[in-house]
Amino acid sequence: MSTASRMPCVDALKAVACLLIVFHHLAFYGPMSDIAYPLMPTVIDLFYQYGRMAVQAFFVIAGFLLATKFAPDGAAVVSRPLNAIYQRYLRLVIPYLVALVFAILCAALAREWVSSDSIPDAPSFAQLLPHIFLLQDLLDQDALSAGVWYVAIDFQLFALAALLLWLAGKIEMRYPRLSILGPLFITLLTLASLFVFNRNQGLDETALYFFGSYGLGALAYWATRRRHGMAWLMLLCVVVLAALLVEFRGRILVAGCVMLLLGVARQSGALERWVMPGFLTYLGRISYSVFLIHFPLCMVVNAVFFHFFPQQPVANIIGMLVAVCVSIAGGALLFRWVENRPGDKKRLLAPTGFLVGGMIVAHQIT
Repeated sequence: MSTASRMPCVDALKAVACLLIVFHHLAFYGPMSDIAYPLMPTVIDLFYQYGRMAVQAFFVIAGFLLATKFAPDGAAVVSRPLNAIYQRYLRLVIPYLVALVFAILCAALAREWVSSDSIPDAPSFAQLLPHIFLLQDLLDQDALSAGVWYVAIDFQLFALAALLLWLAGKIEMRYPRLSILGPLFITLLTLASLFVFNRNQGLDETALYFFGSYGLGALAYWATRRRHGMAWLMLLCVVVLAALLVEFRGRILVAGCVMLLLGVARQSGALERWVMPGFLTYLGRISYSVFLIHFPLCMVVNAVFFHFFPQQPVANIIGMLVAVCVSIAGGALLFRWVENRPGDKKRLLAPTGFLVGGMIVAHQIT
């Protein structure tokens, strides 16, 4: 989820999406939102119902950045897909495991203050291993923190796209005239996702369900690299509209809007030139860390405000804002100390060890 500093527009999009997801989880998981609800029911309902759709922006952006790095001209440059997939795994999982340590400990602390279904139980060892390998949803294990499903899907999407681009590259080496196979493979899977897989709720634990959004991001980048880029971009919009006519899905509408925004920004040159407020660009850079750490921190803030202000709506509205600020601060620290540090294979051992230790401590607290 990292973004080149040359793309402040992308950073701003990620920042807004990140804030919407934090507000969605605050609205979805009480008890602060339950107590504050009488004072702003419409706002909380909006965040509750629609805030989660902001995750589609991350999928579109991830696909856009994948095309930028691994197939900038449409021709695949993925020569060692397993190494690329492994590096992606490390990039995602190291801060993710550190955040899970906090999630386990914060849940244990929150259970001392308040009883709520939104607070996960102390984890078992059967939950631990699938989380390390991002298999918790596929193996029907309860998540240790809200939003961890996204990390697993992001990894699946990257692995699937990298393998497709690698396969296209191998074929193109043998048949040089087939120089568009990479974009063609991505296009076909994007269409299959938009019109088939994304309409099957039973596939929402797999990359196939979300590849429509991811592929739209990649295709928006490639479209604007060609002559008549706006015409190709409009063709993508027609595809999105057709998918919505087959079955309307708000998540696909959001993905289509983000795709169009990125495509127009790149076609016009605004992607690199558009000046954004410093706070937004910084928040966009640390958005993955904020996404990972915000739920455990919000659990603790929820527990504290419910304990001291159990019947005061105004105080709990303030508590929700405090939770947002604490989440951003926590994300900044996680980004600085973990996500933004140079990676190597040994770095995976420390957070895994902390995760096991955190689980043991949580059981002792419980």
